[in-house]
Amino acid sequence: MPPKITLLKYLAESGLGSRRKMTEAIKQERVEVNGVVAEDFKQQIDLSHDAILFDGQEVVRSKSRPIYLMLNKPTGVITTTSDEKGRRSVLDMIPAKFKTFRLYPVGRLDKDSTGLLIITNDGDLTYQLTHPGFEHEKEYLVAIDGSLKPQARQKLEQGIKLSDGMTWPAQVRSVRNKAPFNYSIIIHEGRNRQVRRMFEALGCQVLALRRVRIGRLRLGELKEGETREISRAEAARLLKNA
Repeated sequence: MPPKITLLKYLAESGLGSRRKMTEAIKQERVEVNGVVAEDFKQQIDLSHDAILFDGQEVVRSKSRPIYLMLNKPTGVITTTSDEKGRRSVLDMIPAKFKTFRLYPVGRLDKDSTGLLIITNDGDLTYQLTHPGFEHEKEYLVAIDGSLKPQARQKLEQGIKLSDGMTWPAQVRSVRNKAPFNYSIIIHEGRNRQVRRMFEALGCQVLALRRVRIGRLRLGELKEGETREISRAEAARLLKNA
């Protein structure tokens, strides 16, 4: 373990959350280094003597092995680490032997969507898979009422204007023998409810949505509500653009 490391990397590897979340925490002045509020996520810290506090609590870097889990999220389950309303979370679904690890989901699937979700304690992997700059593809199966007109399909493939800006061009194709789904769409962004909003912008009602692939990792035959451990080799391949 190197004696010095950037503050952001240290926080991400502590299991507190993704690099993006930890960057926001630093901006919100929730992190202190030796009693001084941190201002730069690139700040070098010395593991041998620097004291790091997050929300007033000492941060201890996780020394456990990296964990990579794949979950087929069912409907009605929220993608969060905790919920003040007491609703069922994806972390409630992981096997008991992983409960002692500080795990968190990579990105989100809304409550009504199903499919592939990665859960890990690897901050670097989380950062790369959620940052649009790395352009990792995410494939979804979509069920809509009716069919897309050629003009609507072309809009998806060129980019749709949403409230938070234009989307990047998507890949769209019709699918068969995958009832109730009738379309596949591939994007490499991760905006909130993005696929639903793209179809809704065209006047299409999304009846069902399932994520089936992230990068090179496919959901396969994993049943809803089940998890399986992803090997480190699979995780490494996941970070390579197809």
